Amino acid sequence: MKEQKTFGCVRECVCAREEEYLSPYAMKSADTQGRLREEARCQFRTDFQRDRDRIIYSNSFKRLKNKTQVFFAPEGDHYITRLTHTLDVSQIARSIARSLALNEDLAEAIALGHDLGHTPFGHVGERVLAKVAECGFKHNEQSLRVVDVIEKGGRGLNLTKEVRDGILNHKSTGKPMTLEGEAVSIADRIAYINHDIEDAIRAGVLKADELPKDLVEILGKETKERINTAITDIYQNSYGQAYVRMSDEVMRATNELRRFMFERVYEVANKSIQERSERMLTQMFAYFTGNVEKLPKPYYALLENYEKERVVCDYLSGMTDRYAISVFENLFIPSTFSIGGVIS
Repeated sequence: MKEQKTFGCVRECVCAREEEYLSPYAMKSADTQGRLREEARCQFRTDFQRDRDRIIYSNSFKRLKNKTQVFFAPEGDHYITRLTHTLDVSQIARSIARSLALNEDLAEAIALGHDLGHTPFGHVGERVLAKVAECGFKHNEQSLRVVDVIEKGGRGLNLTKEVRDGILNHKSTGKPMTLEGEAVSIADRIAYINHDIEDAIRAGVLKADELPKDLVEILGKETKERINTAITDIYQNSYGQAYVRMSDEVMRATNELRRFMFERVYEVANKSIQERSERMLTQMFAYFTGNVEKLPKPYYALLENYEKERVVCDYLSGMTDRYAISVFENLFIPSTFSIGGVIS
């Protein structure tokens, strides 16, 4: 009879390798501050690896594939969605973490969860909910709420403190508690600037030769060049340090390119969906706050512990673009019906 193999030492071996190879500034898996609710450790995965898996299998993660990044309902298979953006951020964050000898598993888990709370219709949807809801709305705070409360029928995913902190603080104004969180924050900016340039060129909103020449000289002409420039610069300026950052020159050029994209692309692209998406989300927000009994059961159950505006924001922000349109049409657009074969 073949001897049964056990996995009891796998997690311990991973933790031992981290102690040996990772930077003294890296967050070691064995040093996690734990979860909101204590639970037994997995015998062969670290806590950060488990967090990554929980996020990947969550419903909120699956829905990212049908949420707008910049261009709404584009005619083409290669435009970036919120899901492909998330995968881009994860890849870049892992590359940064690897180069700096940080914890790749932690960086990946934060990256995969950082946009779970994003609204339909991209940042337009976020601005609408922030405007109509007195309780306020920010997608990074909503992403944390998704993993803490909304997933698993109101139980949340029970992630580690380090992953939760990285999700909450991934915006440029945030202050992550780990270098892995800093890596995700800077990877987010690198990712969306570069893939949004590709989408803008594909959509005819921008031409490659219209990119500011002084910024191209610093960062690179092609997407792969610009990403390589950013990661190389981060390595050269951050290796062996207690921070993750670019040089002043590359950071300045990156911020200038971001400003250029807001002026030339984001505002232009958003105009096409601004009015319609604002009308849809505003009317649905008013409808569901006035008719909370019409909320789906999992969201209605949240009303026992949370104010109705927050719960309505939970429901609307969790929608995909096409589901939001479908709900709006069912609520507000009359449908035809037939009597005796005659359309009336």
